[in-house]
Amino acid sequence: MKPAPIRRGTLREPGPDLARLPMAPDFTGINVIEGLRAALAFGSIILLHTWLAWPPLLTMALAANLTCFCDIGGSIRPRLRALLAFAGLGGLFWGAFGVMEGYGPALVLPVALAVIFCCTFARVWGVPAQTVGNVLVVVLCLALDRALSLHQGVVVAAMFWAGGLWAAFLALVVWRLHPYRPAHAAIGDVWRGLSRLARDLRRLAGEPQETGPAIWEAHARGHRRAVRDAIEAARTLVLDLARSRARLSERNARALIRLEAAEQLFGTMIALSDYLERATPAQRAEAARLLRLLPPALKVLSRAIRRDRPVDLARVERALARARPGPGADPALRRMAERILDRVRIGAKLSGPEDLAGGGGLAGSPAPPWRETVLQPLRANLTWSSANLRHAVRATVVALPALAVTAWWPGPFTHWLTITVVLTMQPFYAATWQRALERVGGTVLGGLIGAVLAFYATSPPVLAAMMVPLSVLGFAARGVSYGTFIACLTPLVVVLVELVEPGHSSWEIVGMRALFTVLGGAVAVLAGLLLWPLWEPARVRDALRTALETHAHYADAVVAERLGEAQSAAAEAAARAAGLASNNLEAALSRALQEPRRRGHSRIEAAMVADATLRRMAGRLAILRHEPEPAGAEAATWRAWRDWLSRALAATAAGERLPPKPEQAESTAFGRIAAQIELLAGTLKRAGIGPREAGSST
Repeated sequence: MKPAPIRRGTLREPGPDLARLPMAPDFTGINVIEGLRAALAFGSIILLHTWLAWPPLLTMALAANLTCFCDIGGSIRPRLRALLAFAGLGGLFWGAFGVMEGYGPALVLPVALAVIFCCTFARVWGVPAQTVGNVLVVVLCLALDRALSLHQGVVVAAMFWAGGLWAAFLALVVWRLHPYRPAHAAIGDVWRGLSRLARDLRRLAGEPQETGPAIWEAHARGHRRAVRDAIEAARTLVLDLARSRARLSERNARALIRLEAAEQLFGTMIALSDYLERATPAQRAEAARLLRLLPPALKVLSRAIRRDRPVDLARVERALARARPGPGADPALRRMAERILDRVRIGAKLSGPEDLAGGGGLAGSPAPPWRETVLQPLRANLTWSSANLRHAVRATVVALPALAVTAWWPGPFTHWLTITVVLTMQPFYAATWQRALERVGGTVLGGLIGAVLAFYATSPPVLAAMMVPLSVLGFAARGVSYGTFIACLTPLVVVLVELVEPGHSSWEIVGMRALFTVLGGAVAVLAGLLLWPLWEPARVRDALRTALETHAHYADAVVAERLGEAQSAAAEAAARAAGLASNNLEAALSRALQEPRRRGHSRIEAAMVADATLRRMAGRLAILRHEPEPAGAEAATWRAWRDWLSRALAATAAGERLPPKPEQAESTAFGRIAAQIELLAGTLKRAGIGPREAGSST
């Protein structure tokens, strides 16, 4: 019986096939509450407009809708800053550009291009700033639809501010979502990823005749990358939540401990994976009980953390007792199993009824200074080697002809061209290609649905009432995937245009939106291909060099920990850095494999071999962390191998000859790592990756 294929990658869980675009939907991202809140913010004003028939209310409704786009969740203070910044700038942009539109393209186009550059460059300050910048581009394009008098511009700006403040008030005060829920969901995703990793380990260990090296490499690439990404996403949310409060609550403290326990469990499971790959059938049989009970226990904990509900501690403890290997099991397996079960026990106890009551407080961590959060990213990206700077310049240049079309061919549909071009374009070609496919496919599918719905709507009140459930559907699907979000949002756009611009048939609206979306997507892809691209093979070499350096530091930290020369926290930090470096290398490899120009194809293949080898090395180092502490002559052997590993990995990164192995210092564990380094050095040498190329970034 052949083993089941490893689950293909999704937006939240990268798969083992780096050449596959991560476009599969993740339906766990459905958020009905967010959809209901957005529908209330938007739909209430639309229904008010059907009663009062006052056109400025449509601007207020649209502002409320766009403000909901800018709310990506998280702690209150960052969300408040983002929503207020968008509401203030959005009203200013719409009113000012509407007034400037009356003075002709000679004034409007230069100012609009400067604003587009700033909005697209805002991604250097993180996802919230990137989201606000993208939606402000939409506001700018809508503002250029028609010229306004000074009085009209003031009214539009005021109504936009009112709509934005209404949506922010509803999101942050009236219908305030649980501030800890995003962090709970993110940590629950980590434990769910660990459950999937354990389930796949059980599958691989149960069929030893099918589990060759390629299968284990695919397992490591898919699951380790997914769990590491989930850990980093959760860490960001938890720390942001901690910094947003004067004191760290007990809930937030427990979230940090859960995350730390999950990360330590992850490191031990990497060691277990490497152990099982080389284990005998008898050793795998000893691990079968642990692997059978571990996935469901982790899944139960994941659900409890996501829902903030208690677990049955007695039941979990009984399951952990049954999962413990017997006294005759391999000592290495018993050590790893004890550490795994101990970390699961910590996660379970933190989800007990007495730990969900809250209360108390610990001193919160201070927010980083504004110079670090604002000026440092700006300075780091003000160089032509920055993908973000090239992206902003590229988007500005391509927006010029799109805006010219809007100026010379005015109408209610042409702004879709500029919006599609700017929002589809991404800093990397592979991401632009993926975004274009998702946007075009989602627009066509959603447009057909919207046209059918609008065709059967017979009056403006029916259209207005229809927008409420469509808004719920669109925003609820926001976290599923970009393509699904566009497919669910497009019917809302079609119905809104038919309500605001009567006289156009629904099929005309769909046809024009599809036309401009396809055209804008094609322009964005071509621009990413022709205008100052940063091809990935060079960036792969940079990522590979970083991965080699971080794994050398990881090896040094592990040996220092086992010799008692350093704390375990240093080894944990080094393991995290090595895992992140491997993830960054795989991300660069994935983009390189999706590019049309396969420059340096042999070097990309060599980097893929290096990635797999480093994953294996990390597994061996994880096992070393569970070996008995060396003493006497054995400690001297470990020190000799530590020195050799540092010099060997440095020589590999520089393309130099490997140093001779330690004499009279035989070690099975270090010998396997040495064999992996020798394989890595030979592969990179044959591919011609030398020190000068490793340092190249353009």
